[in-house]
Amino acid sequence: MHPRTQQALLAMPVILTIGAAIAWAGSQASIGVAGWPLFALCGAFSFIVNWLIFIPAFAFQTERYFDLSGSLTYLALMVAALLLGLADERAWLLAGLIGLWAARLGSFLFVRVIADGGDGRMDALKPNFVRFLMTWTLQGLWVFLTASCALAAMTTATAVPLGGFAYLGATLWIIGFACEVVADHQKRVFRRDPTNKGRFITSGLWAWSQHPNYFGEILLWFGIALIALPTLRGAQYATLISPIFVFVLLTRISGIPLLRGRARKRWGEDAGYLAYRARTATLFPRPPKAQS
Repeated sequence: MHPRTQQALLAMPVILTIGAAIAWAGSQASIGVAGWPLFALCGAFSFIVNWLIFIPAFAFQTERYFDLSGSLTYLALMVAALLLGLADERAWLLAGLIGLWAARLGSFLFVRVIADGGDGRMDALKPNFVRFLMTWTLQGLWVFLTASCALAAMTTATAVPLGGFAYLGATLWIIGFACEVVADHQKRVFRRDPTNKGRFITSGLWAWSQHPNYFGEILLWFGIALIALPTLRGAQYATLISPIFVFVLLTRISGIPLLRGRARKRWGEDAGYLAYRARTATLFPRPPKAQS
């Protein structure tokens, strides 16, 4: 068996164990449905949806619906939590913000993968059943962990009126969402210009941060956590791993490290790229350093 297949096999129980642990923690004050905590049912649903979509994806060897299915999972979880949960003002606020983010990001990534003809990250994974299944399982965990503190607030049995945390969280979410949308738009416009073929963007928000879209993503999920915070009790505080998980994922695992690796291959010897790296913040925006 190939070593990477073995790694995928070992990763699967780890992924499911993490999901089960968060499901237990977030269920401590959850509304029950048919004898089961609604929070835990949402977690199981996140994995099941992705496993079901994996079947035709593997059969037809396509990753085109991977990102879109992740967004649809978020939307489905928000609808389920609203219909079966408390559905108070906080729940509607959280569902609206996450729903808007998921719909925007899912459609953006789907259009991009269609335009690009595929996602090169999946080329080595698609033919291997175990590794491809692990990828979809990891997406199920990604959706559940990222939405966990919001789901805990939406499925709680006790309502808490909106207050300062909610208003501060909503403000952070708006700023983060705006950064992400503007950064993605600027990069899309840059790439559409034929004169920019083979070049890297250094204008707009990208002059202040090498990854302004990721900064926006991290900030908006910290905003979601602040909105959910007043409703959490006891073990439910473990669901605050949500924004930390997003931060670690984007800065240490699949976001910045992957993009930096690709950039080094394309522009690693380019003096302009090296100068851009030296003067521009990696993540948190700041004015570019003066060139020496």
